[in-house]
Formats: sequence, structure tokens, C-alpha cells
Amino acid sequence: MMPHGLPRASTVPPMQLVHALGKRAVILIAVGLGGIIATVGLRATGAADTIVFVVAAVTLAGLAGLVGEGTDQLGSRLGPATTGVLQSALGNLPELFISLFSLQAGLVVLVQTALIGSILANSLLVLGLAFIAGGRRHGRLSFDAAPVRTIAIMLVLAVAALVIPSVSTAPGAPDAGHPIEISVFVSVILLIVFAASIPYSLSGGQGASVSEAAVEAEHRWSMRLTLGVLLAAAVGAAFASDWFVEALRPAMATLGLSEAFVGLVVVAIAGNAVENVVGIQAALRGRIDLGISLIQNSSLQVAIALTPVLVIASLFIGPTPMTLVLDPTLLAGMALAAILGALVVFDGEATWLEGLMLVGLYLIIAASVWYGPPVRL
Repeated sequence: MMPHGLPRASTVPPMQLVHALGKRAVILIAVGLGGIIATVGLRATGAADTIVFVVAAVTLAGLAGLVGEGTDQLGSRLGPATTGVLQSALGNLPELFISLFSLQAGLVVLVQTALIGSILANSLLVLGLAFIAGGRRHGRLSFDAAPVRTIAIMLVLAVAALVIPSVSTAPGAPDAGHPIEISVFVSVILLIVFAASIPYSLSGGQGASVSEAAVEAEHRWSMRLTLGVLLAAAVGAAFASDWFVEALRPAMATLGLSEAFVGLVVVAIAGNAVENVVGIQAALRGRIDLGISLIQNSSLQVAIALTPVLVIASLFIGPTPMTLVLDPTLLAGMALAAILGALVVFDGEATWLEGLMLVGLYLIIAASVWYGPPVRL
């Protein structure tokens, strides 16, 4: 038997494989694999698009969790700093796939709102739920403020960069009429910042990586098993994302939902299922430093990595380029989320009441796009 792992796959009894993977990974595999089989069956039998949409969303959540498990297992061999880099590269795979297929389908507004929704959901909803869950169980929450402040400041600066294109291209502004050019320029700058943050993280710097090991693994996988799970989950997520987007527009039309609401709430939450669950679980277990780092770091990765990549990719894969010129209401919500999130964590303490206020602001922003025009086929 290989140390901390398994013998060759052909000689592994099923129960031994289940034990090596651990209960949570087995459940996630069952959800992901079962969801893929169910989605294929539903599509083959001509089931309603709304049902396909829901099943594909659940499948994506399971596969996202599996990617998170594999990333944590790989990171346990490489240290917490490298784990942060791995999370930035792999943790947003489901959301990346959904966004790419949506851009191909011309759903630019949905992608824009989903990216903002990711930042809002993490900075307000998930952080608020973590404070509520941890505060109700452990009372006043105390954490190391220095690394959390660094992430919060970087997020405020990143959000400021995302706001500039909308302001500078308004009628009468210096860059009016050039939204694509200024969006691409801002995206390149953000990617340079992201690239610079990688060696900073690997050298042990705080701010672009999680400050602790992401998950305490009950079972340590072999390297072969880890890479196999990551590859299988990534391939499955690519297929599930394609099916999800294909059923998305008909499902929105059937349910009478607006493109902005689905992007801001549904797609954003589904694409960040891993960070959502793990961050809240960490707060419940009293590891509030880890929970805050996971949640805020996820918002930061969306702002400085995923968003600029999609702006540049849209020039080549979509019928309409995606820009960073956004709705004023969403811009205001994103700016408030970043600033309020920084203020809440700056003193190194948090309470469940502060968490409730964060969740309340998220619900108000979500309600602001509820009455948008429904999608029509």
C-alpha cells in the first residue's frame, strides 16, 4: 500500500476506496455523478427546461464541492499559502465554465450580474451568515485583524478599479464612447496585480491566500487519487455548465425571472457553493479566522482574476463583448459591500448582530433587481 494513499486502482476494493475518500467526498461524488446521469436522462427524454436547470445547478454544486475537496487535499501537501493560489485557480472553475458558456450564448448581462453577485454574496450574505452562526454559538467573535484587513483593503481597491469604467464612460466623461477599450485596459491591470499576488502568496505573504489550511482532512488521499478526482470533477463541471446555460434562458422565461436577478442571486450562489459552505462551517467550529479568509478571499479572486479574464475572453468567444460598464445600482451595492465588509472586520471582532445587518443589506440589493424585465424567448 502506498503511504497515505491507495494501491493501484485495479486492486482497490470498493469499500476501501470509500473509506479512503471519506464520507463528505463520497456524498459529493454521488451528487455530482448522480446529477450528471439525471441531467443526461432528462435531456434525452425532453423534460422541461426548468427541471433540467434545477438538476444541473445541484450537479454543479456537488462538483464544485468535489473540486474544493481535491484542492484541499493537494494543498495539504504544499502548505496553506500554496493552497490559497490553488483555490484561486480551481475554486472558481464552475463559475468560469458557466460564464464562458453564457458569453457564447450572448447572456452578457447575466455574466456581469453574476460576477457582481459573487462579490456581494460573499462579502454580505455568506460573511453575515458566518457571523450569525459563529456568534450565536460562541458569542463575540475575535480574530487576527491584520491579515483580514489586508484582504479587505485589496478588495476595496479592486472594486474601485471595477467602478472606474462606468464613471469614465458616462455621457460627457473623458472616455465616453470607448467602454470596450477602457474595460480591457482595466482588466489587464487587474490581471497584472493578480499575477504579482501569486509569488507574494507562495512566499508566505498574507492577503491573497488563506491563512490556514482550508480543511482538516480526515483522510489524506494519494497524489494519484487527488489528481484523478480534480480532473474528473473539472470535466464534469464543464459538461454540467453547458447544460445549465442551455436550459437557463428557457427556465428564466418560464419562471418569469429577469436576467439580472438570476445572475445576481441564482448563478452567483450556485457558482460559489464551496466557499459558502466551508466558510460558514469554519465559523461554526470556532475557526472564524479561517472562515473570514475563505469568504473574503473568494470575493477578491472574482474581482481581480475571474472578471478580467472573462472581459478579455468575451472579445473572442461571444457575439457581444462584455465590458465593465455596469448598472449604477449594482455598482453602488458592490462599493457598499466592499467598504462595509472592511469596516466590520477592521477591529478584529464581530457579533451576530453585525452579521444580520450584512445579510439584510444583501437582501435589499437582491430585491432591487427582482422587478427587472423578465426574459422572453
